[in-house]
Amino acid sequence: MNMYKWIEKMIHTDYKKALPVLSFPAVQDLFVTVRELVASPAYQAMGMRMIADRYEMPAAISYMDLSVEAEAFGAQTVYAADEVPTIIGTLISTPEEAEALQVPELGAGRTGVNVEGIKKAVKIISDRPVLANCIGPYSLAGRLMNVNDVMLYCYEEPEMVHTVLRKATEFIIKYIKAFKDTGADGVILAEPLAGLLSPQLIEEFSTNYTREIVDAVQCESFIVVYHNCGNAVAKLTKEIVATGCKVFHFGDAVDMKEILELMPNDCLCLGNISPSKQFRHGTPKSIRLDTIRLLEACKEHKNFIISSGCDIPPLTDWENIDSFFNTVSSFYYRQKLFDMVM
Repeated sequence: MNMYKWIEKMIHTDYKKALPVLSFPAVQDLFVTVRELVASPAYQAMGMRMIADRYEMPAAISYMDLSVEAEAFGAQTVYAADEVPTIIGTLISTPEEAEALQVPELGAGRTGVNVEGIKKAVKIISDRPVLANCIGPYSLAGRLMNVNDVMLYCYEEPEMVHTVLRKATEFIIKYIKAFKDTGADGVILAEPLAGLLSPQLIEEFSTNYTREIVDAVQCESFIVVYHNCGNAVAKLTKEIVATGCKVFHFGDAVDMKEILELMPNDCLCLGNISPSKQFRHGTPKSIRLDTIRLLEACKEHKNFIISSGCDIPPLTDWENIDSFFNTVSSFYYRQKLFDMVM
């Protein structure tokens, strides 16, 4: 599939379809735990297909699990039955440890499971693009060096951070190329930790490395979707656009309308109904009202596609998700009728 043309079609179509980061709730229909899901390529592919059958989204999205790559490097991962795995502890705290850090082979940890999951998914999902998921370079470095310490290291030990970033970038490129080889149409690169940086720091410690990744893998048949749910994104749009991505996904910590006014019109921008406040802990009514609010606020921007602000939690009620999709469909149907009678 020509993904550049897919982006253009998404921008220029009037009757837009929602594209939330929706995958983990599939555990409810699969009758498995999250822990079982993340360990099984077959469950992952089946879950993606179930979501695709249930909702008419313009792409099928894989699982946003930001522990996978750090685990492959040797970081300690905590698993729970109904929560996405998380990284704890610190793997790198000295320049010597950074130098000694080995770039893992593809397949280390659960990276092989995820690649195999996408390989199976593209075999059973053929009516829309399939997007894999991986972590961004600075966010990976943060999980290896401790998310609370990595920003301090940017000031006090910048060379140590760069050493880790170079190795993280090398592995991410290798990992994404493996997704590309399976037939995936793109990848969502999650770089949320960079959303806390200043413009100068994000350029040095995130943008330059992300651009290297994008240059290595992006082409007409494979795109990189940049995800950042940090709260300082409005001040970082220049640096974020400089990554070379053509599709951007933003979290609910920012004003989506403000972001759209700062982004290029030929870039697709997605966001940002809260996955926690609304999808997981809201009600069908509250989601409907918040969805209408966001659609009305952003309707003048043709490059806007409504989405969740981040990945939707595994145990989110289907009624809430249904309410979101029904509201989006009704909104654009009403707009279509309005245009016909005017």
